[in-house]
Amino acid sequence: MKQTFHDKLLTAKSKKISTIVVTDLDSGAQSLWTEDGKKRGEVNITEAIADGIDEVLRSDQGRVIEDNDNRYFLHPFPPKKRMIIIGAVHIAQSLVPMAMLSDYDVTVIDPRQAFATEARFPDVNINFDWPDKAMEALDPDRRTAVVTLTHDPKLDDPALIMALRSNAFYIGSLGSKRTHAKRLDRLREHGFKETELTRIHGPIGLNIGAISPAEISISIMGQITAILHAPVKREAA
Repeated sequence: MKQTFHDKLLTAKSKKISTIVVTDLDSGAQSLWTEDGKKRGEVNITEAIADGIDEVLRSDQGRVIEDNDNRYFLHPFPPKKRMIIIGAVHIAQSLVPMAMLSDYDVTVIDPRQAFATEARFPDVNINFDWPDKAMEALDPDRRTAVVTLTHDPKLDDPALIMALRSNAFYIGSLGSKRTHAKRLDRLREHGFKETELTRIHGPIGLNIGAISPAEISISIMGQITAILHAPVKREAA
């Protein structure tokens, strides 16, 4: 790898920007693709390569793709995955260690300091700001999962509004089907369209019959993992 590429990789890592090194396996030519939309190098980023980049970013695994009889290796250098949890509730106490074991950088947002304590959430980033302010500062990206657990519209709704305006790859919200329907009605009043609202997984988690906080956390992590690694949907030509 060229020194200039190495320096740019380090810069992108410090800024938490996803980066892909694209190598032409026949000629050895390389390009550096970064999530901020910049491309540097000798390889043209075609539509097929762009699709491959999306898949590599999802899987965190390098892969070889073919395009017009040429073979390219896509090597990802992604920033760490993040999970933003709104609500320092019992489910969060189970979900946080599972997310950390799955290599997520976790932040718990809850202005209710009686709930969001270091004793209940050791070694976790705790943010006591109101959810909309906290979410604005955290700036969810395509490597971020957002989970709301409070059942309180005053806390969950501001976070969901910010999440829907972001590139978060996953948005989930705790609550029954009836609760979720009311939630969607409130969000429609903020101008969100149906196609945008379908991004919210509610009721949250996989349908595995979960009852306890730990079981619900397992269902949430399962759903997040499935969405993270889902195949990229391509539009028909």
